[in-house]
Amino acid sequence: MTIEAPVDAVPSHSVGLHRRRSAAAAAGSPITHLTRLAALPVFMCGFRPFFLATAVYGALLVLVWLVFLGTGGALPAVAGGALVWHAHELMFGFGLAALAGFVLTAVPEFTATPPFGRGVALLCVLLWGAARVAFWLSPLAGDVAGPVLAALFETGFALVLLGRVVPRLWRDPERRQLGFLWGLAAMVAMVAGFHFDVVRGLYPMRWLLAAVGVMMTLIVVAMSRISMRIVNDALDVERTRRAAGSAGRDADEDLPAYRARPPRRNLAIFAIALYTVAEFALPQSAIAGWVALAAAAAVLNLLNDWHVGRALLTRWAFMLYAVYWLLALGYGLIGVARLGLPIAASAGLHLLTVGAMGLSVFAVLCIAGRTHAGYPLDLRPWVGVAGMLIGGAALLRAAAGFPGVPAPALQLASGLAWVLAYGLAAFRLGVLFIRARVDGGEGCEEMRVPPPAVHAPAPGPLPPG
Repeated sequence: MTIEAPVDAVPSHSVGLHRRRSAAAAAGSPITHLTRLAALPVFMCGFRPFFLATAVYGALLVLVWLVFLGTGGALPAVAGGALVWHAHELMFGFGLAALAGFVLTAVPEFTATPPFGRGVALLCVLLWGAARVAFWLSPLAGDVAGPVLAALFETGFALVLLGRVVPRLWRDPERRQLGFLWGLAAMVAMVAGFHFDVVRGLYPMRWLLAAVGVMMTLIVVAMSRISMRIVNDALDVERTRRAAGSAGRDADEDLPAYRARPPRRNLAIFAIALYTVAEFALPQSAIAGWVALAAAAAVLNLLNDWHVGRALLTRWAFMLYAVYWLLALGYGLIGVARLGLPIAASAGLHLLTVGAMGLSVFAVLCIAGRTHAGYPLDLRPWVGVAGMLIGGAALLRAAAGFPGVPAPALQLASGLAWVLAYGLAAFRLGVLFIRARVDGGEGCEEMRVPPPAVHAPAPGPLPPG
């Protein structure tokens, strides 16, 4: 008897061909490519791609700026001109990348919640990169479409970042980390305000100057968390040293635990925020100058928490301590410039951006970047050299704002020092961010310390006979 196949039956070779074509289509789909991309070690934790981008982009954008200053070469003809391009990329390119890497890693740790997934890191990095491309190329897309596209990508990136961290910060039972929430929300407002002015055809520099103030408050908030561990670790080492040198006598009496006291911190944050508002509302006024001096005094008052003796002179503690000095000096110079001294306010402004922001970001890359990548703190000389280069770059750039000095030469030296410092960071740290962990740890967790080896007891003497 003959059994006829159904009319809709498909030959086996056709089924195999269909399956191969489906597999090939799936393998070439954008979703598959994004999934494979997210599986790379660099997206294991939010800090990895953003800290890598911070180091590389920090060196690149200043190098491009130096070429422009030295040769007059072309920069993207963005709204507002070359100075707006430079300030925008420093704050919203370099600075916002560092901030994103920090909060995507620190917020889950501070709120005792699970780490953000690989998809979050990939999405945020793609938006950040798209914002860079859109802003650089905005002149090519027209007077309307270019600024609008740049606004959509950059504001979208800032909103996605805020949307990811706000629920965790707000639901934290103790709500001790709300400083990050308000600071990040203010930064989103700065991004949106900048692009709103650009789209309307207004000069947008006021939003970038205000973003500097927001970044300074976030630095104070973040430094209070980081310094608690770094300074107290240095104090523990000093106690151990004293105990070993005092033959067991108590050496802890004059080395109390370091505390970043909230009243001083909150006063500094308030003063910085007040100056930011005053400068925004009354630019270049004497009122803003007096408030800037008040901000400098508040930061100097904050330094009183740090005077803990010899432990302050250790590498990491002193680096963080220097950030506060650069903050205080920056606002101090801005204040006296606004009150009429023959000093450019840009001298103080660059102590804040190149100095306080540049050095604090570098410290975070070295401290949080290495420990969350599964490595101990780096004790090699390059770290100290790079830190001094950043501090030197800030001082040289500030000196260019004084009368009677060779400003172009100082600006060039400052830029080269910055490029070298962040070039070193990209070279030394970048490889750690793109490869898998070697300590057995997972995701964003800090370096796993292997348990001490358990040795079998030494065999006793053999029994007689």
